[in-house]
Amino acid sequence: MKITKVYTRRGDKGKTSLVGGVRISKSDTRLEAYGTVDELSAQLGMLATLLGNHEERQVVIRVQNNLFNVCTHLATDQSQTPLPSSAHLPEGETAWLEQHIDELNRRLPGRMGFILSGGCQAACQAHICRTVCRRAERRVAALAEVAVVGAEMQQYVNRLSDYLFVLAKIINFNEGVQEILWENACK
Repeated sequence: MKITKVYTRRGDKGKTSLVGGVRISKSDTRLEAYGTVDELSAQLGMLATLLGNHEERQVVIRVQNNLFNVCTHLATDQSQTPLPSSAHLPEGETAWLEQHIDELNRRLPGRMGFILSGGCQAACQAHICRTVCRRAERRVAALAEVAVVGAEMQQYVNRLSDYLFVLAKIINFNEGVQEILWENACK
């Protein structure tokens, strides 16, 4: 699909349109929620690039596709507009992600303590994605306090941050990079 015109000037006064045409302020909780999910998707794009031919690259791209569905869901005010079909996750996607997390976790050595974010470049990016994901989760939770948000959206974003944590660990493990354990100075 070729985009013939990028700018519309309709947002010049601080308003934007939701799915269905409802206009809201750009400072609205709803926009903050789906905007943060969009930011997460952009960070995941960087992670996919850094992963190169790593087996998890396709999983990250799958997640990005799912986040489009999450954004569509969040960008639909269900009190005024019915959810389009693109505002739903594919059936069983959260369960699939849980199974994938478990599969990756089985490949890792036993947990030895809290770790500091870091390691190789791709693992660092996975940690950045994890923290953006946690922020997105908080924004979605705030929206759910004032509007209808499907439980599966909150569950998926929550599980996604777990996946990104395990992904960072598996990337470092595969690269032979030793994780740095947190040293509690308050012992």
